[in-house]
Amino acid sequence: MSRPAITKWLKQFTDQKPEPTVDELNVALRQLAKWRSSVIVNTQLQLHGLKVMEGPFAGMEYVREATEGAHAARLFGTYESELHPHIEAFAAEKLDCIIDVGCAEGYYAVGLARLMPDVTVHAFDIQAAARKACAELAGKNGVGDRVIVGETFAPDGFEAFAGRKCLVIMDVEGAELDLLRPDLSPSLARMSVIVETHDVFRRGSLAELKTRFSPTHEILEIHQQPKTGPLPEWLNKLGHLDQLLAVWEWRMAPTPWLVMRPKAG
Repeated sequence: MSRPAITKWLKQFTDQKPEPTVDELNVALRQLAKWRSSVIVNTQLQLHGLKVMEGPFAGMEYVREATEGAHAARLFGTYESELHPHIEAFAAEKLDCIIDVGCAEGYYAVGLARLMPDVTVHAFDIQAAARKACAELAGKNGVGDRVIVGETFAPDGFEAFAGRKCLVIMDVEGAELDLLRPDLSPSLARMSVIVETHDVFRRGSLAELKTRFSPTHEILEIHQQPKTGPLPEWLNKLGHLDQLLAVWEWRMAPTPWLVMRPKAG
């Protein structure tokens, strides 16, 4: 959203909500924060281009516009940094297959393909714009032959990968309950899974997934933590709020991850 557009939006908001509620003020705050985050992205692109700065995907050429979510945090490499140790651990395990459901523009699909040169990534997204962006990002990073982009993924779709050493990574805004069905895909019992859970959209998602997978998997529940890490010098010279917005991930509420590994035996 441009500066004139956000100014117009804010004026309309204040005209319509002369005495806004706390929830309405939160909506306005998030809108302003997203606008400021986009300004930070534009400055970073002008000064340093499209390369991801830090983290396991450092050096990846990224997109000019994200199809979903926090662009700045991905560019700076702090996005979902709580998962970085687990991603690096999986990278050392010589996987041969990654299934990325809800791939968006390909941050994980392409990043993991770069990180694991012997792995084929099967990336799925129901949005046409996301699939196009993911395929283009894979080509830009020289991994187009190992990132296979598809549209829909069915609950029994894991059976097509039975017997392979797979990591499943999933962020589907609540549809994880529909797709992660060990009763329909028994092969999930031997696959590792990283899934973002969304009680914010479907209450009880976290608990239900733990119940489904506890018979077959060791489960680690991970919550978002404060972000640390190097930022570019130009950003270090700005105020603390801008530095916070640079690594803000736009979450409406807690969305814990589950990292699930098959039990031995």
